[in-house]
Order: sequence, then C-alpha cells, then structure tokens
Amino acid sequence: MQTADDWITQTATGSGPRMTGACDGEEERMDQSGALDNLLQEERVFRPLPQLVIEANVNPQELEAARTSARMDPLGYWEEAADELDWFKKWDQVLDDKDAPFYKWFVGARCNIVYNALDRHIETANKNKLALIWEGEPGDTRKYTYFELYREVNRFANALRSLGIRKGDRVVIYMSPLPETVIAMLAAAKIGAIHSVVFAGFSAKALRQRINDAQAKLLITADGFYRNGQISSLKETADQALVGACTDCVESMVVVRRCNIALDMIDGRDFYYDELIRQESNEAPTEVMDADDPLFLLYTSGTTGKPKGVIHSHAGYMVGVHRTLTTVFDIKPTDIFWCTADPGWVTGHSAGVYGPLMAGTTSVMYEGHPNYPQADRLWAIVAKYGVTIFYTAPTMIRMLMRFGAQYPKTHDLSSLRLLGSVGEPISPEAWTWLYRNIGRSECPVLDTWWQTETGMFMISPMPISLLKPGSVTKPLPGIVADVVDRNGTPVPPGKGGLLVISQPWPAMMTGLWNDDDQYKQYWQQIPGVYYAGDVARKDEDGYIWIQGRADDVINIAGHRIGSAELEAAFGTHHAVCECAVIGIPDRIKGESAKAFILLNHGITPDDDLIKDLKKTLWNELGPVAVIKSIEFRESLPKTRSGKIMRRVLKAEELGLDSGDLTGLATD
Repeated sequence: MQTADDWITQTATGSGPRMTGACDGEEERMDQSGALDNLLQEERVFRPLPQLVIEANVNPQELEAARTSARMDPLGYWEEAADELDWFKKWDQVLDDKDAPFYKWFVGARCNIVYNALDRHIETANKNKLALIWEGEPGDTRKYTYFELYREVNRFANALRSLGIRKGDRVVIYMSPLPETVIAMLAAAKIGAIHSVVFAGFSAKALRQRINDAQAKLLITADGFYRNGQISSLKETADQALVGACTDCVESMVVVRRCNIALDMIDGRDFYYDELIRQESNEAPTEVMDADDPLFLLYTSGTTGKPKGVIHSHAGYMVGVHRTLTTVFDIKPTDIFWCTADPGWVTGHSAGVYGPLMAGTTSVMYEGHPNYPQADRLWAIVAKYGVTIFYTAPTMIRMLMRFGAQYPKTHDLSSLRLLGSVGEPISPEAWTWLYRNIGRSECPVLDTWWQTETGMFMISPMPISLLKPGSVTKPLPGIVADVVDRNGTPVPPGKGGLLVISQPWPAMMTGLWNDDDQYKQYWQQIPGVYYAGDVARKDEDGYIWIQGRADDVINIAGHRIGSAELEAAFGTHHAVCECAVIGIPDRIKGESAKAFILLNHGITPDDDLIKDLKKTLWNELGPVAVIKSIEFRESLPKTRSGKIMRRVLKAEELGLDSGDLTGLATD
C-alpha cells in the first residue's frame, strides 16, 4: 500500500496560482493584452493510489479515449451521454446552433428531469434504496427511500396542481436545507412549473426582488429553521417580502412546520404543507416537457446591481449534470454522497439534488451550522452515516482548519474515498490540510470549476488524475477551455489571462430571465467564445489554475455578491452620498468586503454611524452580505466619464501598483 509520502513527488513543471485570499505578499500584474505574471510556485504532484485506479469506473486509457472521441465528434459524445437517460421521445437533432448564442440541445425531444431522478428508479432495484438522509441541527433525522421520496413528491405535486400551479408557472422556494426543500423542487419540476430557490439567508427585500422579477405565482417557505443553536424565523421575512409593489403576482404561500413557531396565517393565501398534502394521492402524472422548456431560475449577482435570473432547461441540464457528476465522482452503488452546499446555490441543485438522484445514489443533507455544538459536527456526520464522498467549499475547510486536526482525529473517517472542492479557488495549504487530515492521505481532492451559468462540472480532475494542489487540472471530455488575452489570443504557458469556453455544452444556461441582451454579453466580450469572467492560467502540462474573478463580483465564503449590489444597499442610508465596495483577501472567507463611503454634507462619522450602516446592509441584503470594514473618504477615484475605479482602491488597500492612471479624473 502506498503511503502519503509515496504519493507526493517533486516536479519542476508545475507552478501554482496566486490564490484569492492568500496573504503572502505576492502580487499579479495584468499587461495590456490581459496576461498576468504568476510569482507564487507550487511544485507538488500527487499521484493516485494504484487501488483507486484499478477500481475506477473510468481508467486512464478510457479517459484519453473519451477525450479523443469528444474532440473528434463532440455531438456524438453528448448523444452517447444522453442515451444513458430515459426519454419520452428521442431528439431529432443533438444541437441547433442557428441562433447562436441561443443554443438548443436535443431539439424535438420530450423528457422531464424528475422522471430520471425518481420515476425510473421505482422500476429498478433502487426502489427501496435510501435516496436521502437528512439531519437537523438539533440531531433529529429523517430518511427517505427512492420509493418514499417518489410518493412524497407526487403528493406535493398534486397539491401544487390543486393550488392552480401549471406548466410554466414560477414557484419561489425560500427554505433552509430540509427534505421539503428537495420535495418542493422536484414536485414543481414534475408538473412543469419553474422553480427558483432563494437562499434562506437573504432579506425580505432581496426575496421580494426575486419574486417580482420572476413574477412568481407561489411562495414556499417554512416557519423557521435552526442555525447555531438558535431559531431563525422565515415566515415573518416571507410576509415582509410580500408587502410592497408588484407582489400581487403571488397567489398562495405554503408553509412547512419546522420549528413549530406560532404564525400569522392569512386565510385563503397561506396553507400549511402537512395539511395541504394530507388527502393527496401518492401517484401523480409527470408532465411531458419539451427539451428546452425551463426547469429552474437561479439568481446570481451581477455587476449591474440587479441579480440575473439564470435559466436552465430540462434536457441539456440533465444530460450534462448526469454525465459529469457520475464520472468525476466515480459514483458506485455503495456510495453515500454528501454535498454540503445549500439548495439555494447551483451546487446544491446539481450536486445536492438532481445529480445524485439521477445517479441513483444516496445523499446526505444537513440543516445547521458546521460548528454546532462544536467544530466536529461535519466529521461526526461523516462517521455516523459512513459518507464515502465529501464535497464542500474551500471557505468551509479554512474555517475548520482554525480548530486544528484534533476534531477530525476523534472520528472514524475511514469510509471516505473521495473529497471534492467547489465554489472558489482552493489554496494549496487548504488542499493539503483536507487531504491529510480528512482524507487520511488516501483520498484524492477533486477541485472542480464550474458556475451557475454552466450548470455542470467543466474543468476537474478525476480519481485517476495526477493532482497539483490548487489546480483544477484539465477540461472534462466535451469541454473546450482556454486561457486567452482580451483579444482572444491564447496566452503562453505560465502566463495568466481570461478563462473562456469555445464551444457549447449541454448544461449551459439557455438564457437570462427577461434579459436577452445581457445574456449575449457572455459571448460578445471576447467574440465567438463564452467569457467566464475568471482570471486563470495554464502551466506547461496544460493544467489550469483559477486565480479569481476578473470583474467586480466579490466572492465571500463562496457566495458571489456584486459590488454594485452592496453599494446600492449602502446608498439607501440617509447619510451616504456615494460608495465603492471592493473585495480584499481574507484567510477564512477567501475575500471580505470593504466599503469606501462619502458622507452627505454636515454628517460626522462615528462608531454609531458605522453600526447603523452595517445594519442597513443587513436589512437590505441579509446576513450573506458581510462587510468587514468601512472607510470614510472625501473623494473616490473615478474615470473622466464618472465611473469609480475600484482597482485603484484595491491597489491602495493592498499596497500594490495602481497601474495606468491616465484615465483618472483630476477634479
């Protein structure tokens, strides 16, 4: 058996990234073409254990054959992936690109993702297999087999129909990680409604904004949820969200009883979940959907201040998610898969709900805080249920690293065989800590790159891959990714540039809700390719290193929040004249936000004002929007056209060269 030391080899070819959030004093500079110099070196290479290679569903030769096949015949590759799923009617055409970039996948097909996630398993040996293991923060648990989950989804699907929800209607789900959250997503999709899950940490205003944009007909929420030993109310926030302009679109609200909080229920509008489904049948027809019918909307922060409603559709999304999740994580019949992401984010959709269910595996879901009642809660859950695949975010790892290795050592983590990372670049330090202390120096750490917009894994290693801490390795078969300058010219190895995808993929977003022009911008910033908005580089071995965002989106603990959205929230305070927000490196959260504020005339800054400004931000956007510090200024650096130059503020904050200031206004 190889040891950890056998796994590690030194190589002169791998040079690592300057990671977001690293506090090592290194710096990157972008030249006029968009290329960057990388100064921090990472030279370790981790080789897969022989047993992992032997037992892998895809061996190295098969992976290379898949890459070759996908390169020679990309549509044939994805058609083969589609054949692994069930269809009511097969496609007439794999890809219609006549109206690019509005690509259409599996044209003419009829399907429903819920049929592949649930219905088809009822006819197989998976029927009585556990689909979901849920644990609440207080320690209560619930378990559902595929058959039990299928029946619960059917009952709620029938209830939704009784409330008048039909194909194409929008349903907003505002809940913490509960079984009913999963059931609501699946039930809405089953009847052809479009669900939009909103993270339970968002404020009433943020929820209202998303309801209004989607013109949702139904809101599903809970009375509350447990977090860090406290009960957080949700129904009260949901009620506040429905008080205001344009919320007349919501006809009904369904409330799950989680904490048994006394509630004000409005007759004719509000319904308790348990009462609503009590008399419903265990059987419900699955709506037959066109391939490009929308499945869900997921709002993601943009640089304009208004969240973007990313649309994913049934056919392409299910093909891409199923193929990439099952191959990257080498899914086997005995696996217990735990993705720690909240259902309010795309990772919670693809790797928490739809992907594992389509794969027929068993998933774990946890409601509460990872450090409650102490910092071993996650490791206790891994040991309790025998989790074999653990998929989490670097910010979670950095937070747990602060407590050292003592907590994981108190639990038996020997069931683990694969570890995964998602949401932001993972530093070599965090990668190595996860590998040694959680993976026992035996489990590969699979760092995946993808986005809300991509829907599925795009760049990722596999269990058989050579691994370099901090690198997402190479694009998966069927994905053509490159690092280019602003003109679209590939940059040399070792240089940084802009990450692009140069051909369509099945799980790609099919548009932005009511905003075709902004959708086109993804394909027009560098003509002919999808611009990911990330800075990256390739090393001499073709390994890709993600180095952070190229725009003004701040990645706080894996949550992407637009600077403009934070600035707009500060602007609602009576004392604020103008504001700029930047992201600065943070060891734990990856990035934290700092605000530079110009006050209205006659207002003097003090501690009370700072507290009030932070309270305003909380009220406007919710606790997900964390501001680390506020600095009051007499002026902000701007271009001659009046645009704030955030890069200048960031350079000043980090002690870096501010670069070309010829466009800076002097008055």
